[in-house]
Amino acid sequence: MRYVRLAHEFVDYIPEVLEPGVLYVSMKYATASHKCCCGCGLEVVTPFTPVDWKLIFDGEAVSLRPSIGNWSLPCRSHYVVENGRVIKAGPWSDEQVSAERERDRRAKARYYGVEPSSPKIEAASSDQSALARPGGFWSSIKRWWAGG
Repeated sequence: MRYVRLAHEFVDYIPEVLEPGVLYVSMKYATASHKCCCGCGLEVVTPFTPVDWKLIFDGEAVSLRPSIGNWSLPCRSHYVVENGRVIKAGPWSDEQVSAERERDRRAKARYYGVEPSSPKIEAASSDQSALARPGGFWSSIKRWWAGG
C-alpha cells in the first residue's frame, strides 16, 4: 500500500478534487470518498448504509467496515481502514469476488424489499467499490440513477 494512513476530513460535500491520503466524510450524504490507497489515483466511494459500509469515529480517528475491495479497478487493491491506518488485506480470487457480489446483491434485495434482479440492485451491487470509477463521485451517482 502506498498510503499507510488516511487523515479524515468531515465535509458537507465531497470535493471534486480529492487529495491523496485524505478520507473525506460527508455525514450529510452518508458517504466517504478517498483516492485508492494503492496510489493508482482512482476515486473510491464508500456509502454508509446498513448493507454497505459503516463508519466508526472514536473522536480522534476513523475506521471503515467492511474492508475495501477495489475489484473493478485495475489495481484490485484490498485494504482495511482501522483507526486511520491502512492495513493491506490479501487478494481475492475471481470466485471469491463473484461470491461476494452475489451475497451483496441478495443482502441489498432483502433490505430494500425488491427482487435481486432489480436494475437498481444490480447496479449498486456490481462491486463493493462500484462507484470507484473514472469521472468521480457525481458521475457515478448520475450513472446509478440512470440505471447503469
